[in-house]
Amino acid sequence: MSKQGNLEMPTTWRCGRFLFDFSERKRPIVMGILNATSDSFSDGGKFRMARDAIAQAERMIASGVDLIDIGGESTRPGAEPVELQEELDRVLPIIESLKDCGVPLSIDTYKSETMRQALHAGVDCVNDIWALRQEAALSAVAESKDCGIVLMHMQRDPLTMQFNPEYQDVVAEVTNFLNERADLLIANGIQHDRIAIDPGFGFGKSLVHNLAMLSRFEDFSQFGYPTLAGISRKSMLGKVTGKDANDRVASSIAAAVMAADRGAKIIRVHDVPETIDALKLWEAVQGQQPI
Repeated sequence: MSKQGNLEMPTTWRCGRFLFDFSERKRPIVMGILNATSDSFSDGGKFRMARDAIAQAERMIASGVDLIDIGGESTRPGAEPVELQEELDRVLPIIESLKDCGVPLSIDTYKSETMRQALHAGVDCVNDIWALRQEAALSAVAESKDCGIVLMHMQRDPLTMQFNPEYQDVVAEVTNFLNERADLLIANGIQHDRIAIDPGFGFGKSLVHNLAMLSRFEDFSQFGYPTLAGISRKSMLGKVTGKDANDRVASSIAAAVMAADRGAKIIRVHDVPETIDALKLWEAVQGQQPI
């Protein structure tokens, strides 16, 4: 780990067959969202058919995406759970088709059996909104020797999380929760460099909470885990701009750049080419020397 001020800065993140070395790159990892769902808040239904999802993944790869996050169940506020077999039927054909695409794959799920089958099918990372708190989830990732793990903070559950969320200090409480979860993984034999954390914008947070987290995003890096910013097209952007989900590209890119400037190592987005262009410019400016 390297240090920047008083913060521990991660140097690598092990993601299955892939290793991201942050000492060699300034630009954050761009994680492209691939929703094989019917009811996701932004693109629900567009990529539910495997052939459409695969075509979208190929477009993201051509644009330079670093990691593809495949989800078969919407976790938007108020979303109803999906049965295990339906989730597997949605995601496994996509994983099988993309497992040798040249970029790592992530499975966005909280179900232990989906984790196991997705890892067996070839994914490199498990991205869990429940931070492995559901039954047998921790043992599912512990069975893998090298998969990446993203632990996310959520207050309550998707059905109730936006009913009057409350915190004394949202950044401190979220940071402490995520560090405690990471400590539990390490105690169960999972290496530090496999773990990334996600403060969970919009998951049991008001607009004030979300803006505070973005403003103080660098605080999430204090324990040395790569931090993921998942703000793309979310309702917090709509509340600020007055725009519908599909008209939030500009604000999503602005949020991505602000998160990168505050230490984000992974940016989870719908709009891959636009975000990559913005981060390339950010990277070029970061690399400038005084003249």
